[in-house]
Amino acid sequence: MIWTVLCGLFCLSGSFLLIVAALGVVRMPDLYTRMHAATKAPTLGLGLLLIGATCFFHSLAVLGIVLVVILFIIATTPVAAHLLAKSAYQLGETWH
Repeated sequence: MIWTVLCGLFCLSGSFLLIVAALGVVRMPDLYTRMHAATKAPTLGLGLLLIGATCFFHSLAVLGIVLVVILFIIATTPVAAHLLAKSAYQLGETWH
């Protein structure tokens, strides 16, 4: 029973963060703020969804895969954001 509630809470909060991030990408005025919305909240949202999947399946194999995916997302998202900002800056994208 408690695992079901934990799974639901993690999945709902992760889904909420992903929806907020998607709305941020649509509603933000320029590239840099859209980039911020597209990198910060989805990292935490995906992590929470994966933790919810781990609570649902109760398996060490799933836990191992989830940990690897979370570490990969945490390691690659800042690098992608940095490269996107660097290329936008070099192309002359300015603040509004």
